[in-house]
Parts: sequence; C-alpha cells; structure tokens
Amino acid sequence: MISVKQIKRLPDSPGVYFFLGSPKHGEGGKNILYIGKATSLRSRVKSYFSRDLFETRGPKVARMLSQATGVDFSITDSVLEALILEAALIKKHQPKGNSAEKDDKSWNYVVITKEKFPRVVIVRGKELSDWTENIKESFGPFPHGLELREALKIVRKILPFRDTCIPFGYPVTKRLPGNQKACFSRQIGLCPGVCTGEITKHEYTKVIRSISLFFRGKKKNILKGLRKHMRQEAKLRNFEKAAELRNKIRALEHINDMALIKRKDSDPSTSLDPARDKSLGAMRSMRIEAYDIAHISGTHTVGSMVVMEDGVLARHEYKRFKIRTRTNDDVGSLTEVLTRRLRHREWRMPDLIVIDGGSAQLGVAKFTIEHLRFNIPLVSVVKNAAHKPDHIIGDSKIVCDYHHDILLVNQEAHRFAINYHRKLRDKISS
Repeated sequence: MISVKQIKRLPDSPGVYFFLGSPKHGEGGKNILYIGKATSLRSRVKSYFSRDLFETRGPKVARMLSQATGVDFSITDSVLEALILEAALIKKHQPKGNSAEKDDKSWNYVVITKEKFPRVVIVRGKELSDWTENIKESFGPFPHGLELREALKIVRKILPFRDTCIPFGYPVTKRLPGNQKACFSRQIGLCPGVCTGEITKHEYTKVIRSISLFFRGKKKNILKGLRKHMRQEAKLRNFEKAAELRNKIRALEHINDMALIKRKDSDPSTSLDPARDKSLGAMRSMRIEAYDIAHISGTHTVGSMVVMEDGVLARHEYKRFKIRTRTNDDVGSLTEVLTRRLRHREWRMPDLIVIDGGSAQLGVAKFTIEHLRFNIPLVSVVKNAAHKPDHIIGDSKIVCDYHHDILLVNQEAHRFAINYHRKLRDKISS
C-alpha cells in the first residue's frame, strides 16, 4: 500500500504521477499501473485515498490502488505540459489502468499535415486512417477532446499556425496577387500570415518545428533556438523582431494556462473511473455571452445573443431580440437587450459578457448590469474604420486569458444579428 509519507513527499506542482505495483515475476524495472496528470501532484494523489473511495472512484480504482506499492512523479513547468507528457507516457508504457486511453478510437490526436505550409489540426482516432497520406507527424492519443482544444488554443497564442486558410498565391483563389484577404485567425493574431504572404516557407517551417518539439516535450530545445535567433536579430539591429522573439520566450517560460487549470482536477471525466469524483467537487464550465445590434438608419432594429461554453459555440442557446423601444441609437437598443436577457433568471447566467463598441457602450452596459444587481465581468470589442477588431477594453487579465474567444463570439454575434435583421427586413418588404 502507498504510505502517507510517500504522499507527503509529493510536490504541490503540476506534473504527471505514476501508481506503481510490485515488479512482475522475472522482470526488472517499474511496473506502472496507472499514469495521470495533475495541477497539484500532492492534492491529486491524496484525493485517491478518501474514506469513501469505493463510492467516489468505483471498484476499478479501488482494485488498482490495493495493488499499488508506490507512487512516482515527474514535475512539469505547466499544466499544459503535464497534459502533453501524460499522453506521451501512456503511449510509451501502455499501463493496464489506462486501457481506455490507448484502446478507444474516439480519442483525439494532434496532426501536423504534410503540406508546403502544414496545418495543425485535431483528428479523432477513428478518422486517423483517412488522413494517413497527409500526416507528417501526429501526437496522442488525448482522451479528453475539450481539454485538448483548450490546450491547442494556448499553444497557438504562443506559436501561431495555419489551420484552414488558403496559403498566399494558391490557384484556388481568384483574388489578384497581393490582394488576398487575411483570414479571421490572422486578424486576431493566431495565423502568422500564411494566407497573406507575410511569412516565408522557411520561417513557417521553424514555427512548425517548434510546435513539434513542444508536443514531444522538448521545450528547452525551442527556448535555446529562440534565444539564439533573438541574439542574431539584435546584432543585426532588427530590434522589433528581437522583441517579438523575446515575448515568445517569456510566454513559453511562463505559460498562461488558467483556462486549462479550471478544467483540470475538477472534471470527473479525468478520473480513472467514470464515477463522480466527489472529493474534488465539480466546477462549472466557462460561459461567455456576446451581444450585437443590427439596423439600417434605425429601422428594423434587432439584437442578438450568442453563447460559448468552454471554447465551443453553443448554437442551441442563441437568442434573437426584436427591439421594442423607439430608439435610433445602439446604446439604447443594447440596454433593452441586456435588460430583457438578465430578467430571465431561469437561464444560466454568463461568466463574461462581450459587447461591441467603445467606452460609451461599455459604460452603459456596466450601469445596466449593476442596476439589475448582477456582478458579471464585461469587455467590449472596439472596431476600426473598416469595422475590424482594433482592441478590447475591459479587465486586462480577462482580455489576455480569453482574447481569442472574445473576438470569436463578437464576430459570431455580429453575424447572427445581421442575418436576423435581413430576415426581418425581407419579411416586412415582401
């Protein structure tokens, strides 16, 4: 049995833990029964030894723990790296306790495609064979899809890559050379400019190599290469490029994986057994709601509400509002929409509200929310003259942690509002 002393020596750090059994007869080395990941190794392993173990974890876990004679661990710099290391070690050792992770074809893989400008995509295990001829490299399996998507979003903020856009100059587009529009991911900084010709094949190959090294657990190699590149650029007096590389180094050294931490150790699906992990409690998913107003010269004014939960658009929860008050300004219409929505207390309240506009819209929205006695964080996306996202105002930490999600739901709210406005206008005119 695993002793209290063994648990106490575990660090309060993110990493991967191993439950060990007695060496098999005639075999040397460690007998790994199970591999898991944790935000806090000590807390996670300690949670397995509650008095109601059988009820909270189930017979499968109880049986495995009765065979465990020790626990070992490997510390990582972040929860994100723990997730990646766990997948690699399960694939390497194939512990009996992780049989579901290595056998079930519904698990997910990160795939780097075999193209001039490779894409980085998530592919389900059962679909992997369809990609065989187009796979340069793959990593996994990762058992939890939402968790992996969150992890890949964090990686992409540090190392932007192409996923769906068409590389610059490809004949599939009829646009003239030099006039190819930037994809949405490029506009928000998640694509390095493959679609607009801003990055060469040579430079993009370096990005893909860094992503490959990261998923192979070789972050130190990436940092070494980036530091060398930064010194070279500084020597050439390319200070802007050197500063960009410095920021990447800092981002890798201090990975901001708060969104992933919220999912870690609180999601019962990460347990060895499907039984609910009562000792850790359940943390609800992150819900973001975005609002937009659409009209033409103050006529046929409508409002939209779109919902995102844990980085995924929840289209079944979208709402449309036909503006009832006679107002010709977006601020008044936004006030009506927020008031009508927040009176529906039977709907789950958002953890973050995203609106469109500047400080005036933000101030009115904040007043409306507080007047209705709610305390909900609020941010606003400010557009430029071309109606493209320029910057986001609001809590800087929220903006940093959810930058991509904020811009995505803002765009979706605009699309949903415009579609409803057109539908209403066409119906009235006919």
